[in-house]
Amino acid sequence: MKSFAKISVCLLLISALFLSKEVVAANIEIGLNADMSSSSALAGRAIQRGAQIAIDEINEGGGILGRQLELVTRDHRGNPARGKDNILELSERENIVAVLGGLHTPVVLAELDLVHKKRLPYLIPWAAGTQIIQNNHSPNFVFRVSVRDEYASSFLLSEAKKLGYKRPCLLLENTGWGRSNNNGFHNAASTINMPIPATQWFNWGQTDFQDILKNLVSANCDVIMFVGNSREGKHMVQSLASLPVADQLPIISHWGITGADFVKVAGPDISKINLVFLQTYSFLEPTDQRLADKFVKHYFKRFPDTKSVTDIKAPVGSAHAYDLVHILATAIRQSGSLDRTRVREELERIEFYSGLVRKYKPPFTEDQHDALDSSDFRLARFNEAGVIIPLESNQ
Repeated sequence: MKSFAKISVCLLLISALFLSKEVVAANIEIGLNADMSSSSALAGRAIQRGAQIAIDEINEGGGILGRQLELVTRDHRGNPARGKDNILELSERENIVAVLGGLHTPVVLAELDLVHKKRLPYLIPWAAGTQIIQNNHSPNFVFRVSVRDEYASSFLLSEAKKLGYKRPCLLLENTGWGRSNNNGFHNAASTINMPIPATQWFNWGQTDFQDILKNLVSANCDVIMFVGNSREGKHMVQSLASLPVADQLPIISHWGITGADFVKVAGPDISKINLVFLQTYSFLEPTDQRLADKFVKHYFKRFPDTKSVTDIKAPVGSAHAYDLVHILATAIRQSGSLDRTRVREELERIEFYSGLVRKYKPPFTEDQHDALDSSDFRLARFNEAGVIIPLESNQ
């Protein structure tokens, strides 16, 4: 009898051990596949933080379907091949319901076929290529709360015209993202009757921009429309600052440069340059003050390295990811299931969500997987401390 009792106790202990493992494994997982360590790691961390705050809020409210959420992060380092490897690995995790993908467009474009082969909802908080959503896959498993280049190009060119510029020239990275914007700018230029005198291209890793910039000066450009990230943007600014003052053309930039601490990266030369850039959200001028205050309070508690809203780096990444996770949670609740195909379908059926960035009415439909449009865009600048300030703000 004693032996039987010992065996029973052992079996109970083993059962408890397996049960505890099941409880841990039963968390609903959301993947994050982003640049966490390369030149745009600030953007990856911003996405991670915004997603984590949304997950914390959902978990504190009891989770979803009786289960807790968990963020599983992978670093693609801005490398398309690594991004595909990460998607493959994440898609094969039993409890992954969707993945967030972040900076860069070329990485996301490389992943699209695999995402759809694995029928994996892919939520984009920071990557702007038009073809990310306009991807010819049906059904489309990609949903975006971010900029769409088709809209961004039109907005930026219209803003250039409002600022009094008449001869905008393009300086674009030679990637799918740059080509997406090239199409957008030229389409917008013909719509608003604003000629583009010259277009120059540069490659990832390029460090010398002097000849390119001199070509734009020779073309009598009065403003440069820049599409690139911080690594190349730094060298562009430094090359521009080395030119004679009369040749230091103003820059209106896409938002790629804000994926790093650009003022620190570019150094003192940035103070010589007239630079403004695209943004969608600012905690200094929030769309909904109540929701922003709630988010910021949680942000300070979760990340004690921050004490002020000006400490929230790359704020668009956090705001977009926060909204996307809450929208995903709504879709899961509506589906009553973790089946990825059913969750994808419910993402198209959410009627309303009031988020940080905007009130989504609805966020997505069967025909529209971009939740933002040009009405969400604004221009911003860096102050001396490197804080992103809305252009109309005096802060």
